[in-house]
Amino acid sequence: MSILFQISWRNIWRHPARSGILMGAIIVGTWGGILVAGWGNGLIEQRVDYLISTELSHGQVHHPEYRAEREPWMTIPDAESILAYLEGDERVQSVSPRTLSEGMARSPVTTSGVRIHGVHPEKERATTALYDRLEKGDWLGDEFRNPVLIGGQLADKLRLEIGNRLVLQFQDIDNEITAGAFHISGIFRSASSDYDERNVFVKSDDLSALIAGETFYHEIAMSLTSSDQADGVIADVNERFPDVHAQTWHELSPEIRYIAAYSGTLTYFLMAIIMMALAFGILNTMLMAIFERMRELGMLLSIGMNRIRVFAMIMLESLMLTFSGALAGILLSVLTLWYLGDRGIDMGMFADGLAEFGFDTITYPFVTAGEFFGIVIIVIFAALIAAVYPAIKAFRLNPVEASKE
Repeated sequence: MSILFQISWRNIWRHPARSGILMGAIIVGTWGGILVAGWGNGLIEQRVDYLISTELSHGQVHHPEYRAEREPWMTIPDAESILAYLEGDERVQSVSPRTLSEGMARSPVTTSGVRIHGVHPEKERATTALYDRLEKGDWLGDEFRNPVLIGGQLADKLRLEIGNRLVLQFQDIDNEITAGAFHISGIFRSASSDYDERNVFVKSDDLSALIAGETFYHEIAMSLTSSDQADGVIADVNERFPDVHAQTWHELSPEIRYIAAYSGTLTYFLMAIIMMALAFGILNTMLMAIFERMRELGMLLSIGMNRIRVFAMIMLESLMLTFSGALAGILLSVLTLWYLGDRGIDMGMFADGLAEFGFDTITYPFVTAGEFFGIVIIVIFAALIAAVYPAIKAFRLNPVEASKE
């Protein structure tokens, strides 16, 4: 068998230019496919991490009907008891109670529809990464009366700067229209331009006073020590407090969960396309090799070489050619992913387009060990498909006719 391996390897390099070009195509195709798949994985993970750290947290608690109706009076009953329970749970890293309202933001120039988040400054800072997104100014401090934090996109639209006054108009608990004047203390810029334009943050006490004259909460967001614990924590909250409705981040945004769950499919699909395309090149190369070696193969059969061994030799040539290129491509992709995984891929030139979909400009690509194993299976499958027909062609050769070629 070792002799068969040696003969097959030598046969591959009878035409070094042809075999080298094909092997180079396999290397580049494998490397490029894995790199693009890794970039896609990085984008998806980045989007999930952004949603959890900035918008959704690992879980949220609401009045049972609040997310459907969003009425001001749909507050969380016994919110202080829920906060105390969550803060005492070792699985919970931090919690942030919020007062919410849908309203209008008005400047001397124009108006814009916004969602108003009334937050506890210190608890919100510990629970989300919004503080790290500050572009100008300060957090919700005491420098201004009724401070407000707005997104860069909204600031550009309303033509406002730090210290300018912003009027927020919304419904109170009696469904009457009310308004309050706030002063811009800071401007943030997140990964999503849509989020920046549609969300503002004020102190919960300030917003509650205008809505009902007392502090209350519509939402409690929680950050956990591990996202894997979300289902357990949420189930415990729902069981202990039946008058509220708690949901995990993937229940709040199911489309992101599905994207994250099937992100690995991108890798397999992309590599399958690339390897099937390369399989035609391998098939063509092996057929050319057989036609050029008709006399040689005929002589081998004539002197008693088993047809099975001829079949195996052609299969080995195809497999060795494919595996050599694929292995080199995989090693090259591992080195590239190792380098880019630490430094990231800077897509700053597409910043505006990425912001429309909520993606950061720096992406850290990665491919899991399971995906690499799947890629090896795809390579084997493609090599077998490409090798079978040429091998059958060699198997069916007539020794007498082939020897005359």
